[in-house]
Amino acid sequence: MLDHTDMSILHELSKNSRIKMKELGEKVHLTGQAAATRVAKLEDSGVIEGYTIKVNNSKLGYLIHAWITIYTKSTYHQPYLSFVETQENYVLNNYKISGDGCYLLECKFPSNEILDQFLIDLNKHVNYKLSIVINKL
Repeated sequence: MLDHTDMSILHELSKNSRIKMKELGEKVHLTGQAAATRVAKLEDSGVIEGYTIKVNNSKLGYLIHAWITIYTKSTYHQPYLSFVETQENYVLNNYKISGDGCYLLECKFPSNEILDQFLIDLNKHVNYKLSIVINKL
C-alpha cells in the first residue's frame, strides 16, 4: 500500500520524470538517497512501469487531434485491430471501452485529406463517430 510520501513522489515524477533525486527529496521532505530508495521500490513493485516523454504533435506537423468512437459491425474484431496496428503514424491510443461504442481511438493527423482517407479505410472494418479536439484546457 502506498503512503502519502509515495503518492507525492509519483506526483512529482509525473510532472518531471527527469528530476534529480536530491530535488525530488526536497519536494517530498526526504533526503535524495531516501527518495532514490523509494523510487527504486516503486519501480521494483511495478507501480512505476517506465518513463516517457511528452511530445508536442502540433510542432511535428500533426495539427488535427481526433477521438474516434468505434462501433464494430460484427463480433469478430480482428480485421479492425489489424488495421489499427498498421496505422501507428496516426493512432496514439486504442482503448477497449464499455458504454457508447466498443473502442475509442485517439489519433493525430497532419491534414484533413489524410484524416479523410484514414476514415474511408477505417469504414471498411467498422462504423465510427468522429470528434475533433478544438482546444486543450
